[in-house]
Amino acid sequence: MTEIGIGILGGGYMGKAHAVAMSSVGALFDTALRPRLEMVCASSPETAERYRKAYGFARATDDWRTLVESPEVEAIVIATPQETHREIAELAFKLDKPVFCEKPLGASLEDSASMVAAAEAAGVVNMVGFNYIRTPASQFARKLIADGEIGDITWFRGEHTEDFYADPEAPATWRTSGMANGTMGDLAPHMINAALALVGPIARTMGVYETVHETRPGGTVTNDDHAQMMCRFENGAMGQMYFSRVATGRKMGYAYEITGTKGAIRFDQEDQNALWLYRMKGPEATRGFTKILTGPAHPDYEPFCQGPGHGTGYQDQIIIEAKDFLTAIDAGKSLWPTFRDGHEVNRVIAATLASADSETWKNINDF
Repeated sequence: MTEIGIGILGGGYMGKAHAVAMSSVGALFDTALRPRLEMVCASSPETAERYRKAYGFARATDDWRTLVESPEVEAIVIATPQETHREIAELAFKLDKPVFCEKPLGASLEDSASMVAAAEAAGVVNMVGFNYIRTPASQFARKLIADGEIGDITWFRGEHTEDFYADPEAPATWRTSGMANGTMGDLAPHMINAALALVGPIARTMGVYETVHETRPGGTVTNDDHAQMMCRFENGAMGQMYFSRVATGRKMGYAYEITGTKGAIRFDQEDQNALWLYRMKGPEATRGFTKILTGPAHPDYEPFCQGPGHGTGYQDQIIIEAKDFLTAIDAGKSLWPTFRDGHEVNRVIAATLASADSETWKNINDF
């Protein structure tokens, strides 16, 4: 068992989740590397000190370079706004420090391409944070598909829908400014990543996006409230995805349906401990979707609970990410999803936005 000093940039919503995950991952998964919360960075000395005390870090700073350059910080977790990702990651790679970066990777396609180049040139472990695909149910769905249980995939439908901006009187914030913070920049990456993980690479896309509430108390909205896309996967499957932050009544609508030549799969994150599986076997009268409750027989479930159907939650997804990151560092080899996987998501988003602007299909390889 070896200690490793962890530095986390950002102590808010995701920074807290990663701090909690690093504090508990060793006890749950018995990782060879045991994280030590070495330093946290926030926007002011006061805020950083508050996070240090709350989460148990040894030190705090308001200067990201101080954190990245500290010899005691041996691995970096970036949980700051997208426009800060590139500079932080590139300095970390120059210092041969592994980096875990929250999605989306950078604030632009240029950013993520540069981050991939820096990571691969340095040969340093890198990972991007797509936590929802790590639920035991979605990991099991990936295995079922890879094992051919539902045959060749012919169709994929996915959505990431929430309603945190469904109220037109909700005030304007940083989330309503700039396309990087809109629905295509914020919610779409998760479901596009799921589509790539479950079905495979996307060949071309056609999209449309819209601002539903163009003004809000405090300012004008300059990004998209919802968007949709059609796509064709490289394996020939058809796909359709919808993303929204104004989907009234939807709280965590990360959901997908996958149709194959031998069966089908359905999943909804609002019921994240269940997977619905249809197998085209037996007499028609007894066929139907089977609800599978996750348990110790499914990936990454047993460390949390030995009881089937008892369930895992959001924070557990982040702990699984921490386990994968530490495992990669220990092995000296990046695990999925890498920065290149994050860049592939950004390519799909860029192509979809360009498609919406030109009202034509776009090939992903052109981006």
